[in-house]
Amino acid sequence: MDAGSRVMELTSPLAMSGVPIFFITTYYSDFILVPDKDRKTVVQALLARNFEFSEDISAFVSPNAMSHGRSKSQSSDPPPTPPPSTVDELQRRAFELLKKRNVTPYIEPGLSLVQCAGRDQSQFVDSIGRQSRSRSNGGNGHRKDWLDGVDTKLYTTLISVLATQPRFLSITIAQEDPPSLLMDKTILHAFGDSLVGDTDCDLVPIFLDLGNLPLEATGIVSGVAGKLVAEMHMVETGVGGELSYLSTARAGAVILSSEQSMKALEVLKPLLVKDQ
Repeated sequence: MDAGSRVMELTSPLAMSGVPIFFITTYYSDFILVPDKDRKTVVQALLARNFEFSEDISAFVSPNAMSHGRSKSQSSDPPPTPPPSTVDELQRRAFELLKKRNVTPYIEPGLSLVQCAGRDQSQFVDSIGRQSRSRSNGGNGHRKDWLDGVDTKLYTTLISVLATQPRFLSITIAQEDPPSLLMDKTILHAFGDSLVGDTDCDLVPIFLDLGNLPLEATGIVSGVAGKLVAEMHMVETGVGGELSYLSTARAGAVILSSEQSMKALEVLKPLLVKDQ
């Protein structure tokens, strides 16, 4: 399944169940963040689509994870409008909401991104073919932690780069994966050999300012991604594998190759122009 189809397959069941989400594509994984109160609904919706779950006992949901950023509506009651019953209705509602809130897609001139991951130092061996003691047990006899397998140069470089206030830098740290970075290509050189990935690609994000949308808004990720997959014939042309999505507290970013981003912008802009 290509990336564009995967975004659709993961998010549309949740949107049609009325569940608000944050969606994060990383170098190795896709993460969907949902309100803890909707956990049961999420499991049921995805199981109905034949997804399988492996219970992760180390998973943690912060009670404050959605306490800032976009505004929360004053009422705690569920929205009076029932969830959409079809994908077409889902997309129509998503674009109606974006248009109502004056959301205009845009591209930052000259901004190209690369997606990489931290190099796992546990893959390296010493001169006699064994993992070095400092890598295998943390160097102090304690149980190996996920951080022991990551080059510390990556983190010192991150601090230095953040001090320069880069145009774009997103880092995702998860227990089971090396750190994943999506960043302005112009700062790639600072990390040296600490990263792995396709550093020759040029990814261009299309930004959607979602600061005026309520936290409980649903269907944005699925609606936007689904419209692009359909209108740009991504499945037929094989370019769906290029599409990824990043949610932040106040924005969404559709990420495609440079050429495909320009085409996607041409698709999105007319859909979000208010009627005169």
